[in-house]
Amino acid sequence: MKKTILLLLTITSFFTQLSAQEIIPIDTNTWDFQGRGYVIEEYKGKKSAYLIGAMTLKNTQFLNGTIEYDIFLKEERCYPGVYFRSDGVNGEQFFMRLHLSGLEDATQAAPLVNNLTPWQLMFGERYSFAHTFNYEGWTHVKVVVNGKRAQVYLDYADEPNLSWELTMPVKPGSIILRGGRVTGLHIANVKVDPNATEIKNFNPIPRKPIEGLIPEWEISDMFEEKLLEDPSKIPAVIEARKWERSVKVEEGTAANISRVQNLYNGEPGETVFAKVTIQSDKDQLKYFEFGYSDRVVTILNGKPIYKGTNFWRSRDYRYLGTIGLFDGVYLDLKKGKNTLLLAVSESFGGWLVTGRIKDMDGIKIK
Repeated sequence: MKKTILLLLTITSFFTQLSAQEIIPIDTNTWDFQGRGYVIEEYKGKKSAYLIGAMTLKNTQFLNGTIEYDIFLKEERCYPGVYFRSDGVNGEQFFMRLHLSGLEDATQAAPLVNNLTPWQLMFGERYSFAHTFNYEGWTHVKVVVNGKRAQVYLDYADEPNLSWELTMPVKPGSIILRGGRVTGLHIANVKVDPNATEIKNFNPIPRKPIEGLIPEWEISDMFEEKLLEDPSKIPAVIEARKWERSVKVEEGTAANISRVQNLYNGEPGETVFAKVTIQSDKDQLKYFEFGYSDRVVTILNGKPIYKGTNFWRSRDYRYLGTIGLFDGVYLDLKKGKNTLLLAVSESFGGWLVTGRIKDMDGIKIK
């Protein structure tokens, strides 16, 4: 109890100080700088951090309020933005894709889930909006957070450019600003106001769910993808697995495996089995539509029947690898119990699985 009271007093004292000073100093006493490098300097009339990497506001636990800052953008492939309620592994974020100015996916809101950003699931106008970036002057970013709701305003817009529903647990965490990727970006005039929690005209854009999806998948422990290279050894790989987790479909689209597995936990492996059981009243063929990210081996009753890749830029230079029912295979079901496994391997973005059998006549899925 004493530790909790002390933490609350520290947070209250810090935010009282913020309100008094308004603009948070750009210095090493206030910020922890991570990445390839930074320079604190005057730039275009503002004291700023020229940042390659990220900077974390020290001694801060942000729950609700408004985060504002100015950033000088460049026309190059990079993804500057802000994390909030972050514990370094999980949190919420908004970022920009500076090489996609004017396009529908120029911006992105998404959670950070066990160190993965599932933008391949959080795609479309529900989580992105088109914006023409200014490469000649400062861009103002304003993010308002209240409970499970957030909004972003760019360049002092009168109305929010985007309203979205947050998907991670509501709990305080760090504020992290991300700068350049290869070269630096300048960040200045950072403000945090925990009292500015007003959400204005909150109208998140709904997404139509995909009908008939398998609602939940059982998820195995992680293992190395290379173990699947020899088909004769696949039964042994299956036999060695532990089954202690399950994950449900989100956004009416796909299940996010990173909810229950941490790709970066330091243990070997980038692959899990996602499993369902199909009970069939006779021998029959059923068409199974499915999606995954990033790679898959589909296995029915211990035998591999499909292998595919849905990785970012795997099919052409603009291919996003977003999740959907874009692949399919005919399942040769036997009367009785059939075990369907999708060995899903992950490298970057969302670790995802989804699928359905539209014709459910004569079968049940567990």
